[in-house]
Amino acid sequence: MAGTMTIKLVFSGGLELLFGNERNQSVLIPPFVPSDNSTRSTPSSSSSTPSSYDDTPSTGETKAADLEYLIYHLRDHLLKERPELFMENGTIRPGILVLINNTDWELEGEGSYQLCDDDEIVFISTLHGG
Repeated sequence: MAGTMTIKLVFSGGLELLFGNERNQSVLIPPFVPSDNSTRSTPSSSSSTPSSYDDTPSTGETKAADLEYLIYHLRDHLLKERPELFMENGTIRPGILVLINNTDWELEGEGSYQLCDDDEIVFISTLHGG
């Protein structure tokens, strides 16, 4: 699809249970997104990828798509249950390891990392009940 980036996603360590028990997924993200991380598009119920976006923020300001936006997109469009186990205070919850193309996200700027077409983002829960 022209004007979008394909982002590959992997969920493991139990996180896949929050995302419909699907470990490997992908999403289409526009290259520019609302500065306020609004994800107002309305995806079809059978697809994790919206066919069109209405991502104009109320301020009209945009930014390059970054990991912070992707996190909100995942919460609003792919997460099936218990968002508090995935996000806390506007970011990934402590205890979830995030890898960007096999590199720890802390080395890549965390949420400010600008997404690129065909990036692979891996989310691994390191917290286990007992």
